[in-house]
Amino acid sequence: MDEEKRITVRLPAELHERLAVQAKRDRRSVNGEIVHLLEVVLADPSADGESP
Repeated sequence: MDEEKRITVRLPAELHERLAVQAKRDRRSVNGEIVHLLEVVLADPSADGESP
């Protein structure tokens, strides 16, 4: 089993709501949705890692 790390992240209320809606649609928890989205973005070799 992979080791897990616990972190606290502050999100704007509107972003949290958007995540909650998407998580419900995808039948995931908000935490699961965040992990999924991070895995997708970090797996994309075209992402240059620079902030907009």
